[in-house]
Amino acid sequence: MNRQDFPILSREVYGRPLIYLDNAATTQKPRCVVEAISEEYYNVNANVHRGVHYLSQQATELHEGARETVRRFINAPDTAEIIFTRGTTESLNLVATSYGEAFLHEGDEVLISEMEHHSNIVPWQLLRERKGIVIKVIPMTDDGTLDLQAYERLFTSRTRLVCCCHVSNVLGTVNPVKEMAAIAHAHGAHFLVDAAQSVPHQAVDVQNLGCDFLVFSGHKVYGPTGIGVLWGRKELLDAMPPYQGGGEMIARVTWEKTTYERLPFKFEAGTPDYVGSHALAVALDYVSAIGMDAIQRHEADLTAYALQKMREIEGMRIYGHPAMPQPQAATVQNHAATPPSQAAMIGGPHPTTAPSLPTGPISFNVGTIHPLDLGTLLDRLGIAIRTGHHCAQPLMARCGVEGMARISFGLYNTREDIDAFISALQRVIKMF
Repeated sequence: MNRQDFPILSREVYGRPLIYLDNAATTQKPRCVVEAISEEYYNVNANVHRGVHYLSQQATELHEGARETVRRFINAPDTAEIIFTRGTTESLNLVATSYGEAFLHEGDEVLISEMEHHSNIVPWQLLRERKGIVIKVIPMTDDGTLDLQAYERLFTSRTRLVCCCHVSNVLGTVNPVKEMAAIAHAHGAHFLVDAAQSVPHQAVDVQNLGCDFLVFSGHKVYGPTGIGVLWGRKELLDAMPPYQGGGEMIARVTWEKTTYERLPFKFEAGTPDYVGSHALAVALDYVSAIGMDAIQRHEADLTAYALQKMREIEGMRIYGHPAMPQPQAATVQNHAATPPSQAAMIGGPHPTTAPSLPTGPISFNVGTIHPLDLGTLLDRLGIAIRTGHHCAQPLMARCGVEGMARISFGLYNTREDIDAFISALQRVIKMF
């Protein structure tokens, strides 16, 4: 594998090679993304939309070109439906605030799954305090999957919206959001997908999913921090009031009344992160060149391989990821049009599995070892993992623990990374 596209992966920590297994929190950035940021600041830096001079026109073209790149990446019908935000969290708050103002009244119901990140719980609780809505929780089974029969029984004539993660940031569960959206629509409700943990790892098509909103963050898909996306159906976005007021989102302002800009600008008050949007587009082009199906197959192989190795460790408790058959090896094909350094990451000498196998994070505990102790000692051995409640405390309570350790993979990880993790983990366990 050629890691030169990701310079940070060649560094050492505590005198040991870095093994980065915290991709669900944030991914490392390829050189092309970092260079796009410096290139724009050095050569194309000017405020967008409002300037008639050359630099402003050029920056505007890059910014709006990025909107088209995002539209194409998630197969949205219209660039007007692509709203740039600071990330998944702001996208969810935007929907809770604006959709809540337009469509929700006291006693109306919002359904949220039991495995949601705090960013898809707290905004709805804030709305409940303001407007008196009712929050209902979609339960999950003991194997870490949502109970779809219980889900359908939750609907009433007052149910207005369902909010669900596509992939759990804790359990790695891939939820059947297409089926769930169809059920919601049959009951007259809208459906929102939190795709923060799916967009970096598999092809996501909003038209195929049949959802009404979809949100994700740039920094989880090899792009910069501080940029994210809200996609929504145009008729819903048109009906929703602005989230913030200021420049850019207005058509005309008088002391008596303000009229608002058309979509998407109605929801983008102030100077946008036009450098971040361009860098996000570069990141999306980067993964598209590799191929999302190839990335998914590669990461499915890593997940299956890691699960196999981890289940051999005494005292290991893995949350979610029910036992599955051994992966059937198959080499990634069709890399003729892929840059050599990228193709080597995905194909290389390692076999991959069918994309139906899980590719999400793996959360675990070992015996009575506290996950913080586990993560701290692994860090000293060069292994970067995540520990804690993973911004999912209700899910921790459901699993009967305060916290978990978690590993998660990116397109640059290898089986050798997993071998290094397993070796370090076994060494740490012996200390206890």
